[in-house]
Amino acid sequence: MAIIKDLKIIRNQEIANNIYEMILESKELAETSKAGQFLHLKLHDQAKTLRRPISIASIDTKHHQIVILYRVVGHGTLEMSTYTPKDLINVMGPLGNGFDTETIQKDSRVLIIGGGIGVAPLYELAKQVSTKTNNIIMCFGFTTQGDIYYEAKFKQLGQVRYTTNDGTYGRQGYALDALDDTEPFDVIYACGPHALNEAIQKRFEHHDNVFLSLEERMACGMGACYGCETKDKKHRVCKDGPVFNAKEIQL
Repeated sequence: MAIIKDLKIIRNQEIANNIYEMILESKELAETSKAGQFLHLKLHDQAKTLRRPISIASIDTKHHQIVILYRVVGHGTLEMSTYTPKDLINVMGPLGNGFDTETIQKDSRVLIIGGGIGVAPLYELAKQVSTKTNNIIMCFGFTTQGDIYYEAKFKQLGQVRYTTNDGTYGRQGYALDALDDTEPFDVIYACGPHALNEAIQKRFEHHDNVFLSLEERMACGMGACYGCETKDKKHRVCKDGPVFNAKEIQL
């Protein structure tokens, strides 16, 4: 069940080009959140009435902390970037359905693929998957080298392949370009812009275990306003997702 509470900010700093890491203190959230879920944040500026949905990047139950990563793209996230440690921020969460890792076995071969700020929720997922199997391939695409974050953290969990649009780091191209067509996977997880999810859905259309985390504008965050319906009008991203089996949705 989601809570609504003012939480203390432990840290809020830029870690890549316009990418910020915010650490929040909450024993309740740390104990109840799952990889793939998100938080709905209320801004200090009362004129900005809509909450901002931000995916959970990491969960630390030992220290009672939740980590979120966000990209400054508008007035709301720009305001968030000015918050300082010990400031309070009103949080609703955890919301949505996260990634299912129950089917992963010790010999399972897992692909985790993402792009841009969509890589953020894949960190907690990778942490959890790494406790079940060592056969993890991670492919992450960014626009340029300065956009890359959490590189060292991900490399502690498995093999990581990077692509950049401009070729400044890793292979030039997009996240899917890092894959060999012959590589088999038992489970595939993805999060990123619409074009990436669409390409993954098409490439692995005959695969039963492809899970996509969708990025979508949200208003209420709880499924009441129907503002984030999928293209087929059968699902609400905030309530039924944001993680879906690729076979269940129309992008």
